Amino acid sequence: MSFTSKEIRLKSRPVGLPVAENFELASVTLPAPAAGEVQVKNLWMTVDPYMRGRMNDVKSYSPPFQLHEALQGGAIGEVVTSNDPSLKVGDLVSSFFGWREGFNAPAGALQKLETHGLPTQAFLGAAGMPGLTAYVGLVRIAAMKPGDVVFVSAAAGAVGQIACQIAKLKGHTVIASAGGADKVAYLKGLGVDHVIDYKATPNLTEALMAAAPKGIDVYFENVGGAHLEAALMAANPFARFALCGMISQYNDADPAAGVTRGLIVAVGKSLRLEGFIVSNHADMMPAFIKEFSGWAAAGQIKWEETIEIGIENAPAAFLKLFKGENLGKMLVKLG
Repeated sequence: MSFTSKEIRLKSRPVGLPVAENFELASVTLPAPAAGEVQVKNLWMTVDPYMRGRMNDVKSYSPPFQLHEALQGGAIGEVVTSNDPSLKVGDLVSSFFGWREGFNAPAGALQKLETHGLPTQAFLGAAGMPGLTAYVGLVRIAAMKPGDVVFVSAAAGAVGQIACQIAKLKGHTVIASAGGADKVAYLKGLGVDHVIDYKATPNLTEALMAAAPKGIDVYFENVGGAHLEAALMAANPFARFALCGMISQYNDADPAAGVTRGLIVAVGKSLRLEGFIVSNHADMMPAFIKEFSGWAAAGQIKWEETIEIGIENAPAAFLKLFKGENLGKMLVKLG
């Protein structure tokens, strides 16, 4: 079969904070899939902060998006036509062919989705890349040890909400930072020990040191800037920092502009600061899914999603990430 698919393309490269005019909506007609291919109708797609970096024409761990071509990102869809024996009509598949309503692709480029009793869209969030990111950062990179005090920034976001709960499930004291009363209430409802509303706090360093009078042992970094500076000041000797992201600096025109004050204490305190990209740790997915699905089945873990409807609203969903207008994972429902 063939059908018309709408898609979002990068119209121009953003300077600073992206705006709606950097994107364009286009339509393509998909032919019947060739031999070895399947045709997929996307049901869900994700927007994530890391995509901002791919909008710049610079060399990075992931190649830049091309102008006037469909953007890419995580998606879950349903096979509607199959020309390959490994996938049949009705199968759910995950892919990186997001930002479009449908596509043709070789079957080998897709992953058949086993839901483990979880909602389909969870595999773009809590049970997918964001959840795995939280797991990798805490279990492998920071290597949590008994008695650790764990600080998580952007704690009400897609990664942060899972990081907080994994740390609690593994027996740690958790301090979280988020912006706004609703997010603070949500995190307290998850059982987080101390929550700092950074938007209502004149001095984040003082607030963190008051919440952790004996210091922090692990910092899960999502924000950068004042959050990283506060964590450095509050860190105990030999603390471990898992550097996942620094959203406060993603829109800086000069990537070297963000200067972190107090970094020298990392020497005297013998701190370990390690950045990581979750795709380099895909070997941990089976262990993560086993633990996560068990927690979910036992009602021990929860997650929130913020959902926009329709491919035409995908750019708006993406832009809301940089204004803190999402609780939990930001998703776009297509199907």
